[in-house]
Amino acid sequence: MRIARFSIDGNVAFGAVEGDKQDELVLDIIKGIPFADHELSGTKVPLNKVRLLPPVLPNKVVAFGRNYSEHARELGNEVPEAPFAFFKPSTSVIGPGDDIQYPPFSEELHHEAELAVVIGRMCREVPRERVKDVILGYTCANDVTARDVQKREKQWARAKGFDTSCPLGPWVETDLDLARANDLTIQCTVNGLQRQLGRTSEMIHSIEDLVVNISEAMTLLPGDVILTGTPAGVGPLNVGDEVAVTIEGIGTLTNKVVKRG
Repeated sequence: MRIARFSIDGNVAFGAVEGDKQDELVLDIIKGIPFADHELSGTKVPLNKVRLLPPVLPNKVVAFGRNYSEHARELGNEVPEAPFAFFKPSTSVIGPGDDIQYPPFSEELHHEAELAVVIGRMCREVPRERVKDVILGYTCANDVTARDVQKREKQWARAKGFDTSCPLGPWVETDLDLARANDLTIQCTVNGLQRQLGRTSEMIHSIEDLVVNISEAMTLLPGDVILTGTPAGVGPLNVGDEVAVTIEGIGTLTNKVVKRG
């Protein structure tokens, strides 16, 4: 099931995305929320009549850096032996079609296409064999980064946590099993030109590794998001650019870069 969060006529709801052709997709409105018992209402609305929102509102976004060796090397960094985590605040999250606002304190904004894992239930100290049980599904993410600030400040809170730096969407795909999610094509285009192309199988630490690692330290809540790292090919974004992250079996997340004002 593809679960989207959307607004229509001032109301916010979840819906199951149905259909194959983009211009014919419809939403079957969900009774309840995806993190608890729910059912389809049978009330359907065309996708093109609603505004898609971030598919979840996470309490926290846990991101893992340098989880693709070629990406680590392209920026002159060593490949970490253990998973390397940082946070993006909930205020950084935007949805499909929302604008990425170029932060005024940076002159070097970069895209980073990533697979995002959406947690479906409260959990802590998750054993490897139970990881599949705590995942609701997967979505596309863009870990937008003020690269010059990241280099200058050494600490990543401002470089990766500014408002609009975490686009998520367009929906959560719940039908991918772990084996498949660990081997998906992931790409990024800017103004239609390919910048990044890789596979999640190139990750140094698998989805299971990342969930086990972070849940050893903290409780994960329904709707929390784990970003799994980006393949090589990161590069600059400029005002006016349209950046798209496409992940096999999930969909495409598209955003435009604008000047903050």
